[in-house]
Amino acid sequence: MRIAAIAAFGSTLVACGGGGGSSAPASVAPTSTATPMAPAAAAPVAQAVINTPADAGPAATAPLSAAVAAPAQATTAATTTSYSVFGMVTDVQIQNTSATVQEALPVTFGQAFAVSHLMPTDSLVGRFDNGSTIPLQLDVKATHPDGSVRHAVVSGIAPNMGPNETRTLSLMKSNAPHATGMGPKTLLMNGFSSSVHATINGVRYNASADDIIKMGGAYQTWLSGAVANEWHVSAPLTTADGVAHPHLTARFAIRWYDAIKKARVDVTVENAWAYEPNPQNFTYDAEVMVRGAVVYAKPGLTQYHHTRWRKMFWWGGDASQAYVKHNTGYLIASRALPNYDQSVVIPETTLAGLKASWSGTKIEPMGVGLANPYMPSTGGRNEIGLLPGWAATYLLSMDARAKDITLASGDLAGSWSSHYRDKNTDRPVSLLDYPYMTIVGIATDTRNPATKLQEAFPKCAVGASCSTPNSHDTSHQPGFAYLPYLVTGDFYYLEELQFWAMYDVFASNPGYRKNIQGLLEPEQVRGQAWSMRTLAQATYITPDSDRLKSHFAGILTNNLDWYNKEYTDNAAANVFSVIATKSAVIYDNKRGIAPWQDDFFTAAIGHAAELGFTGAQKLLAWKAKAPVIRMTDPGNCWIDGALYSMNIRDSATSPFYTSMAQASAASQTTTFQSLECGSAAMASFLKLKVGEMTGYSSSIAGYPSNMQPALAYAVDAQLPNGAAAWTKFMGRSVKPNYGTSPQFAIVPR
Repeated sequence: MRIAAIAAFGSTLVACGGGGGSSAPASVAPTSTATPMAPAAAAPVAQAVINTPADAGPAATAPLSAAVAAPAQATTAATTTSYSVFGMVTDVQIQNTSATVQEALPVTFGQAFAVSHLMPTDSLVGRFDNGSTIPLQLDVKATHPDGSVRHAVVSGIAPNMGPNETRTLSLMKSNAPHATGMGPKTLLMNGFSSSVHATINGVRYNASADDIIKMGGAYQTWLSGAVANEWHVSAPLTTADGVAHPHLTARFAIRWYDAIKKARVDVTVENAWAYEPNPQNFTYDAEVMVRGAVVYAKPGLTQYHHTRWRKMFWWGGDASQAYVKHNTGYLIASRALPNYDQSVVIPETTLAGLKASWSGTKIEPMGVGLANPYMPSTGGRNEIGLLPGWAATYLLSMDARAKDITLASGDLAGSWSSHYRDKNTDRPVSLLDYPYMTIVGIATDTRNPATKLQEAFPKCAVGASCSTPNSHDTSHQPGFAYLPYLVTGDFYYLEELQFWAMYDVFASNPGYRKNIQGLLEPEQVRGQAWSMRTLAQATYITPDSDRLKSHFAGILTNNLDWYNKEYTDNAAANVFSVIATKSAVIYDNKRGIAPWQDDFFTAAIGHAAELGFTGAQKLLAWKAKAPVIRMTDPGNCWIDGALYSMNIRDSATSPFYTSMAQASAASQTTTFQSLECGSAAMASFLKLKVGEMTGYSSSIAGYPSNMQPALAYAVDAQLPNGAAAWTKFMGRSVKPNYGTSPQFAIVPR
């Protein structure tokens, strides 16, 4: 039975202007006073299961919403058009973080929507917990296969917010008309100005956003409507004599709120052209100006090759006081995010510790924040997972400090030399445009037989520096930008996600990855895992109108097809459901694999499956058997189910074993094998507590913690023994305190 998550009846309101909308409700309440609506809890107790079409992706849960019983009414001197308000889709909380009253506080945020909850032809109206309403602008970016909204940017103006006041804003489905936006010359009419300056060896280079607009330069519209309009312009830094710097470019994303005559000025400086000759580091005195005043200065800034840095300011007065607190339960129920355990309590000590650690040069341009600047470094750390620890902390706490660090970490992701922009498209370089590009191998490996051209990136300029303290890879790569883009809708984070996703597929030799196919299988299993995570997220959230969406989708499909052919559809595939490529079976003289790396891969495929990719759902049904076998097969003791390495053959040239008992015997000592599983004698031998798993069970980054998401997705895939494996796992006597960093605190849906 289908349970409606959107109330069927609504109230009549009026809106300025004309335009189309969705159909009117069956009945309309004619009364003239508004009845306050109770706010939904962040993690609602009452939930409804939404049955979705077969091709629309997996079902989602959402808070039940009551019908709007009475109308609100807005009147203006202009022509008005009646419209109706239906039930609540979800809610957010808006906080005025200042100590003063904010009469008109601009709010813009990104919002994920579950399948079928909102159509692009629908509108949203905001209803505060006191019953008052505000118009909301909806800029739809991505849609689900059924045509419903997947991700959008929502904007509004919150009136009369008291000092430090927090209000719940319900997003009400409506058929209000969609208002048209305006062009960037609006900025000039209001006197807008902003510029970037770089002094290199005594020569001053400049780029001015207002000059670009005055001269009729190209611009892209990101937001358009009655509340917020955002335009993107860019130009190379240029001397007063008109000489353009070949590498340094300034990019401006200007968000204009016409009602309050203020603009958010988002400035990015890039050293990132993919095929510009002589790439190198540049040291310069950086300066950003807004409205004729210097708002940022950094003398002696060394910007590494193929990097970018970002700063944000306000024109017309600061209007950054709004803090948006999303509904965690709804975000997770939408399946845009993994099912992080909402019972985890994030203590004040964790939040205060994050805030205290966010200081110094590491948070300045070219710093990397809390991430390890040397990604290839071995050992567990908080940034490794489907989300980094700081991002999972933010998701589960909705604390402003954790959010600030999550977003700032997304900003600083630009500090690694992984950013290659194509001058022809002005977008992150694409494998489909340059199927032989790479950062490894030799130039002859990059010859494209179709064009007869080599697609190797230019080498560092002779005599120049291209050294950087920030070393990146695929095997230890954090997921920097997905959650920041999801909750803000900022274009910078979208491109950051796209830069990293494309880097992950061109970081290998063209021949090994099958050129344009972008296969990841030659990489370490953990590298395959995190690359699949990022590739799936980029495919899922990239706007429908973005040419890169189909590019990412094709590369993701190529990889899923390869894995399914190699394993799912292969009757001769190994019985352990592990990735067993040459790059995987490298332990103990090429006899064994690393189950924890394999668990990373299972989790990444589970995440891709919940995002709705059918190839991932098919692969998960085979792949998720791996952790289940280690926990439930009678040939292995579950106490050692999260072992560091597991031998799956006798030698590098031998066939794979055909039972878990063989693998266990080849991986564990004879003494361990002789002891009763889970007994006091076994615990004494291992120097552990009874019921404690091996592999640092108390650690948030231990091998059992690495296994947890994989097991959770096995339950979601409804595998035989999946629930039994989860029950046994959760019954272990020693567990980590995920309140300190919950990146692996994922549970079954």
